[in-house]
Amino acid sequence: MRIRRRWLALIAVGAVALTGAGFGASLLIKSPAQAAADSRPPAPSVITTPVEYRALASSMVLRGTVVAGQSVEITPGGTADGGSPTVSKLPLKAGDEVRAGRLLVEISGRPVIALQGTVPLYRDLKPGAQGSDVGQLQDALQRLGHSTSPDNRGRFGEGTKSAVAKLYDAAGYEPIPVGGTEGSAAVTTAEAQVTSAERALDDAKDALKSAEAGSGTGTGSNKTTGSTTGTSGKADGSGRDLQPLRKAVNRAREDLVTAREGLVAARAAAGPMVPSGEVTFLESFPARVQDLPARLGAKVQGAVMTVAAGPLVVHAYVPDHQKGLITAGRKAELLSEANGATAAASVRSIATTRTTPRTDGGAQAGQPPGGQVGGQADADGYLMVLAPARPLEAEWTGQNVRLTVLAATTGGKVLVVPVTAVSAGADGSTAVTVLEDDGRQRRVRVKPGTTGDGHVEVTPLDGGALREGVRVVTGVRADGAAQGGTG
Repeated sequence: MRIRRRWLALIAVGAVALTGAGFGASLLIKSPAQAAADSRPPAPSVITTPVEYRALASSMVLRGTVVAGQSVEITPGGTADGGSPTVSKLPLKAGDEVRAGRLLVEISGRPVIALQGTVPLYRDLKPGAQGSDVGQLQDALQRLGHSTSPDNRGRFGEGTKSAVAKLYDAAGYEPIPVGGTEGSAAVTTAEAQVTSAERALDDAKDALKSAEAGSGTGTGSNKTTGSTTGTSGKADGSGRDLQPLRKAVNRAREDLVTAREGLVAARAAAGPMVPSGEVTFLESFPARVQDLPARLGAKVQGAVMTVAAGPLVVHAYVPDHQKGLITAGRKAELLSEANGATAAASVRSIATTRTTPRTDGGAQAGQPPGGQVGGQADADGYLMVLAPARPLEAEWTGQNVRLTVLAATTGGKVLVVPVTAVSAGADGSTAVTVLEDDGRQRRVRVKPGTTGDGHVEVTPLDGGALREGVRVVTGVRADGAAQGGTG
């Protein structure tokens, strides 16, 4: 009896075990139809974002280089004797500070002096010259304490000559006289002509005086004017005519006046000159030696020095596809990645000519005029100059900074949606898809406007309804999650 019970228990346990195994197998083994159904992706759901009503700004991020407002290349010409110019003295090195009146470099024994001014010297300035460039020279000389009085501004006279001589003397050089030795010879010749005319007048007066004395009276003569009393023109009873002698005195007097006028003109035209190659005008001081490729004793080939002056600005190059987005006056922010400092700025100008890289590593076309250079060596695009709202500190010089330029703005609140919410139809029209509360989708044709920060301004067309807060479709999510995406 006890043995039978054991067998019954064993049979029951086995049945339970078989039942569990069968259930487990049913979980692991699926029919082909069930397997196909399970492999299908879940029903997709849309991603939506609410329409916003706010101001929209478009920003552009570029790289730029902080440079001086003026960067001038010193490129000497040939020597006075037609020889090849040679660097004969280099008193400065790269990075040195430059002040007005300072010797920048010596070329073949002649100086190149820095003066304050905005217009490059385009001609030799000589005594007697007139013009605004003469006035700029006079202003620069007076800032250094060299008076040009009594000359009127813009006229190179005796006072300006004296000031030029003092400028060269302070630099340790003799100024070049106009015409060299020939200029000095002209004055000498004019002085000799005056002396000769004075002697000729004295001789003529003596001859007239002797003739008048031979008459025994001489009372009819006037030594000053050469005229005589009486109407016969006879000076004595001998019948001698004194008129030729009086004419000789008058002519000698006229010749002396002419000679003296010639001497005044010769002296006015003579004196120290300022050759165009011996002065460099910089906008402001102190300036700084930016680059110094020249070597002492080397023949001059191109620029021997680059001097930077003026307040710091930023040069950047705008790509073709972004040029139309930026205009003068746009606000910008500078970021120094060296120390994290920021500064406000604005776009001063943007070039109309595209700059392209040269094979020698420089840039051509689109550079600032007047021999000014600056910016990246791999410049490619349209040169944009940005002016800081406040003067930058000297440590910004030469830094490659990040620029964030406000390219466009709506100027007020408008309807905006994410850029991904706008789609183009086959007919070229643009639209957004609105998701209604009941799940229906409604397509609204829109006109896109300003873009920025991943959003775009939209204006409904054809009377389409679009308001703040309604949700527009920005994408489709295939994970089966509930609808209603990011905002």
